[in-house]
Amino acid sequence: MVALPPDRAVVTTPARQPRLLHPAAWWGWATAVAIAASRTTNPIVLLLLVSATAFVVASRRPASPWSRSYVVFLRIGLLAIGIRIVLFALLGTGAGTHVLVTLPKVPLPHWMAGVRLGGPVSLDGVLAAAYDGMRLAVILLCVGAANTLTSPRRLLKPLPSAVQEAGVAITVALSFAPQAVASVSRLRTARRLRGRPDTGIRSLRGLAVPVLEGALERSVDLAAAMDARGFGRRAATPARLRLLIAGCVILGGTAVAASSYALIDTSAPAALGLPLLVAGAALVAAGFAAGARRGGRTRYRPDPWRWPEWLVVGAGVATVVVLAFATPSELFPSTSPPRVPDLPLTALLAVAVAVLPAFVAPPLPSPAGRRTTSVPPLRDPVVATR
Repeated sequence: MVALPPDRAVVTTPARQPRLLHPAAWWGWATAVAIAASRTTNPIVLLLLVSATAFVVASRRPASPWSRSYVVFLRIGLLAIGIRIVLFALLGTGAGTHVLVTLPKVPLPHWMAGVRLGGPVSLDGVLAAAYDGMRLAVILLCVGAANTLTSPRRLLKPLPSAVQEAGVAITVALSFAPQAVASVSRLRTARRLRGRPDTGIRSLRGLAVPVLEGALERSVDLAAAMDARGFGRRAATPARLRLLIAGCVILGGTAVAASSYALIDTSAPAALGLPLLVAGAALVAAGFAAGARRGGRTRYRPDPWRWPEWLVVGAGVATVVVLAFATPSELFPSTSPPRVPDLPLTALLAVAVAVLPAFVAPPLPSPAGRRTTSVPPLRDPVVATR
């Protein structure tokens, strides 16, 4: 075999070879960025986090039918902001320091005391509602980024056999949105070929029901196909061990969910925050470890977990840690009276850390299975023989 010249040799390590990143790494990064967004209402910080997720998605999204999920979640987030502002205008708490408009007030019965419908709409309340809506929109965008960067069905492969049924249910739920996005694209193309409107309000009547029906049907078919092919199938496991594993996973998941309230509400007891989160995560990890050791499960071509996966998850965790050093006045700007939000230096550093997965993740494989990186042509023709 004729060797390439030294200046033309391409050296690639196993970690930098073109491959898809482990799905758990992308979901861990997206979850950490969502936690960072839930800890602030500063619109500048939230917009910076949106830009970070958009940059990573644009750099690392694969060529797949669900690659447009991020745009769909972006529209849902904008809709959530609008609904939050409209609900405040109709059901606000009262006048603030700067009244924008006064809506007609509808009298309500005495048993609805404390609730108003209409009345003055203040700038203070509108800003507070917009900030809360932006926080929810960024969390939705993080979920959309995870759905765009990886296939939901790949999440079932690394799960232990003890939680196979729950994994199938979660995979079906997560695959609903990508399947809906793919259905919208196909239905719009079909309606365009038939000369029917495919955009705007007029097309919603012909798209809504087929999209929901098709996405749900494909998700159920996916679950049946995975179950028929033995995804997550476990061998004979003692009943006591199954109960122990299920108890650890359920109790740990409940503790993690309960700790999320303390992470958002600063007035909650300190014991319900980080300590409960760590304890719940430890229980879930123990349940997964016991299930993986005694489940008797084999995997076909398991996704590798190398240093790029650790760097991607570490970037998400570092985003939360760096943003935690900002002061409360920087993370929660005043809306009564309204003030211009500050741009903390820690937010810039956190966003810089959040975009690291766009550079540390391995290159994507080409659709034909070849490497996406091109090799410069040789000046002299070289014929390689084996």
